Amino acid sequence: MIGLELSETYFKEVGFPMLRKQFADYIDRMAAGLVGDGSECFGFDDSLSRDHDWGPGFCLWLTPKDYEIISSRLKSALAALPRSFAGFGPRQVSQWGDERIGVFEINRFYQKFIGFDHMPSDLNEWLMIPENNLAACTNGKVFFDPLKEFTCLRKALLDFYPEDVRLKKIASRCMTIGQAGQYNLPRCIQRSDFFCAQYAETKFSADFISLIFLLNRKYAPFYKWMNRAVKGLPILGEWTHREVTVLISEPESEEKIKRVEGMCATVINELKKQGLSYRDSSFMADHGPEIHNKIKDDRLRDLNVWVG
Repeated sequence: MIGLELSETYFKEVGFPMLRKQFADYIDRMAAGLVGDGSECFGFDDSLSRDHDWGPGFCLWLTPKDYEIISSRLKSALAALPRSFAGFGPRQVSQWGDERIGVFEINRFYQKFIGFDHMPSDLNEWLMIPENNLAACTNGKVFFDPLKEFTCLRKALLDFYPEDVRLKKIASRCMTIGQAGQYNLPRCIQRSDFFCAQYAETKFSADFISLIFLLNRKYAPFYKWMNRAVKGLPILGEWTHREVTVLISEPESEEKIKRVEGMCATVINELKKQGLSYRDSSFMADHGPEIHNKIKDDRLRDLNVWVG
């Protein structure tokens, strides 16, 4: 059983009956689920994941008013629930994992990830939020939310970046992909600068995966799960996973360079397919400015093309 399934079953069989009995006046104003940091929230957990911050548990999200009234009592009630369930547990909480489950005020929960206690109100606020944080606060599953306040914010974030911000990030990725993979990687190899070559290859791979997420209108998660997560995307997802895996496993430098060029050629075709660029160039960085110029907002367009 993966962690998300365990969490939902634990909530339905243990948590919900307790809430219905002890918090009957508030249960219809609560949301429950498992969202946030941790491989189990992405469905990527395995046997190795179970040595820390894994096991029975769930999140409860309350409105500010309800949090003020019942949070202390609710936390005590959750602490009294069985720590083991279905043969799993208790959770081994790490130094940084003590706030992955429990009782949260809705706005503060999102503030932890996006930096604001409200939805981003302008394009610059959207641009400031790390992609992996947006991925983390929109992953997992909501098990129960009759009030829909938590789900409403979740849906607004899942609707993805405003188009100008998406274009800004795509343009930036084109620049860094071209710089790291097509320009610096071959030069570092020629100089036998192996640290820089490895760094350029990693930078290329990470930003290439990020670009594929942007083209799919999905948020790229923390680097630990990027290449695994990209596999499930409909646009070039499985292909990207395979190409990146082969690239980093390839021992021959010349083959690495050829693969980088092939990957760039394929994604340039996708940029053209989506109407983002029509430049007749095989160099990714040549496409960045054209995409950047499609941004409608003057202030965002005035930022350097590399920013994003």
